[in-house]
Amino acid sequence: MRIASFNINGIKARLPRLLEWLEETRPKVACLQEIKSQDGGFPVAEFEKIGYQAIWHGQKSFNGVAILADGEAPVETQRGLPGDDDDDHARYLEADVAGVRVACIYLPNGNPVPGPKFDYKLAWMGRLRSHMRGLWALEKPCAVVGDYNVIMRDNDVWAPQAMADDALMQPQSRDSYARLLGDGWTDALGTLNPRGGVWTYWDYQAGAWQRDHGFRIDHLLLSPEAADRMVAAGVDKEYRGREKASDHAPVWVELSE
Repeated sequence: MRIASFNINGIKARLPRLLEWLEETRPKVACLQEIKSQDGGFPVAEFEKIGYQAIWHGQKSFNGVAILADGEAPVETQRGLPGDDDDDHARYLEADVAGVRVACIYLPNGNPVPGPKFDYKLAWMGRLRSHMRGLWALEKPCAVVGDYNVIMRDNDVWAPQAMADDALMQPQSRDSYARLLGDGWTDALGTLNPRGGVWTYWDYQAGAWQRDHGFRIDHLLLSPEAADRMVAAGVDKEYRGREKASDHAPVWVELSE
């Protein structure tokens, strides 16, 4: 069972590339971030044509998340991250698919630092940790995947000094992410690539893709029940190099049935 995550950076602009990837790699579950579409504009019919059913949580012009499942409908269990009734950002969606609880997240970027956006990022991460504790308590296979906007280790970026002042690498961001791992969640890509050097994002600027100046911010966190079933994890890097691609590459984890 392959669970994948893809920050698509605008679902309408990238739809041909997204459909290509789905048909060529055929993940059982595909979690999308930054769909940048209101609910009414989500192209659900295009996914149904190739056998995927979907749920989505949209927002005009930015944010937005979706969960697609091959051959069955995701059963929604949570829309929006609990803990702040005033937070209307479309950044969290959760569903059951084939016996696995799957959460799709788009964690706040947090720049500039310091400032209210960074404060929001840290508060959101605290709320995420609280909610993930509830998922943990289910004692079932759970995967919390998406764009975490955190570079956890120095070997997760092409040049640590280049990102040293960015919200993605601040000690508070790393500490909040480390607390999730400390609670017992497994970082699939990090666990299988302890030496680092695996990127999931390349900026559009300064020839970052051509020079392989990337970093890893798209993560797949697994509960013990899911981690016990992990057989592989990886990055579909080639899709970043296609015409009109997202600035992220899809990431995935394979679980035994």
